[in-house]
Amino acid sequence: MAEKMLMLALSPTMEEGTIVSWHKKEGDSVSSGDVVCEVETDKATMDYESMQEGIILKILIPEGGKASVEKPIALLGEEGEDISDLLEEVQGDSSGGGGESPEKKEPAAEISDSPTARTTAAASSTPVADNTVADSGNGSRLKASPLARAMAKDAGIDLRGVTGSGPDGRIVKRDLEKLPDSQSAGRETPVPGGFTGIEERHLPVGNKRKVIARRLSESKFTAPHYYLKASVSTDSMTLSRERLNEERVKQGGAKISLNAFLMKLTAEAIKRHPIINAGWEESEIHIFGSVDIGLAVALEDGLITPVVRNCGAKGVARIDEELRGLIAKAREGKLNPEEYTGATFSISNLGSYGIEEFTAIINPPGSAILAVGSVDRVPVALEDNTISFDNRMKVTLSCDHRVIDGAVGAEFIRDLKQIIEDPLRALI
Repeated sequence: MAEKMLMLALSPTMEEGTIVSWHKKEGDSVSSGDVVCEVETDKATMDYESMQEGIILKILIPEGGKASVEKPIALLGEEGEDISDLLEEVQGDSSGGGGESPEKKEPAAEISDSPTARTTAAASSTPVADNTVADSGNGSRLKASPLARAMAKDAGIDLRGVTGSGPDGRIVKRDLEKLPDSQSAGRETPVPGGFTGIEERHLPVGNKRKVIARRLSESKFTAPHYYLKASVSTDSMTLSRERLNEERVKQGGAKISLNAFLMKLTAEAIKRHPIINAGWEESEIHIFGSVDIGLAVALEDGLITPVVRNCGAKGVARIDEELRGLIAKAREGKLNPEEYTGATFSISNLGSYGIEEFTAIINPPGSAILAVGSVDRVPVALEDNTISFDNRMKVTLSCDHRVIDGAVGAEFIRDLKQIIEDPLRALI
């Protein structure tokens, strides 16, 4: 009996997914566990593994189309089975199947090279980027999904220079997203007195950016943030790291990153103050048994926070090894949900950008995040009234006041400062 294949929640925060590509086509057989398509979630592009068996009788959401979780993306059944009733039910759904299906909303734009088309285009004075009437430049008909047309219109992109990767060469969303900046530059806005050097663009909001906006807004306006700042000497930590890295290089190993050192030393400070490693759950405060630290990583389409589990029980070399692997997967969009969710504490390091200090928004379910600035050489007054120079960095702890009282947060940042300035304290 024919049945619907529904969009699954491939990540804990996923509300809708975009079909990046279909690995199966209509008429193909599907078994449980088969990868039938790739889906872009709010965090990564992931394989969709079927939990059903049968023949794909109809693909409802084409490549580039979106579907909400629990909405149908295809129909499965037996070969030759009549699916007219089921198809009518799906098409009659007021939500349109729950997705933005370019095929359902309107047919793809077909642009002809006929003289009539060119005359119409000239008469209407419609920009080519609108893709309503234009030619492909070689006499062929150009196809683009409505979503791609809308994106091209907003960004001022001429679709005649874009190669489509969709069915029959159709231009779809991912083709525009892969364009170099030189092609995807937006339309200019006339400015009295001359060109400003800034090009006006309208960028579509992807799933990841929507989730980032929602989660950070909820955190900022739900959790009462307060901030504690400290200036920390880094000389001892830097010297310890240099000595360790010298030995590792001699043995053919990789150098340990500063972030791995910060994660390990922070975990040791957290073990002295378990309430820092807690979450607000309305009826109770949950003190987590494992120090799972997330490191904010900037990607082209937004932030993601790979999480190294149980940092308090791991050495700095092990933390660094796991962190490198997670960051590599993050940049490839291949992180699994369990690898970027559930951080009990987070670190955001903008020091490499030359940022001296900043405040960060808490990443739930944790109740604190450490913002790390650049290491700068600064003058320091000594007790004998002389001046010395020291390498220092500014750190800012953002705390959820529902969980962490000011004095507790201050004690933690004091102990963290002492551990960074003298890493041997981590052994005590």
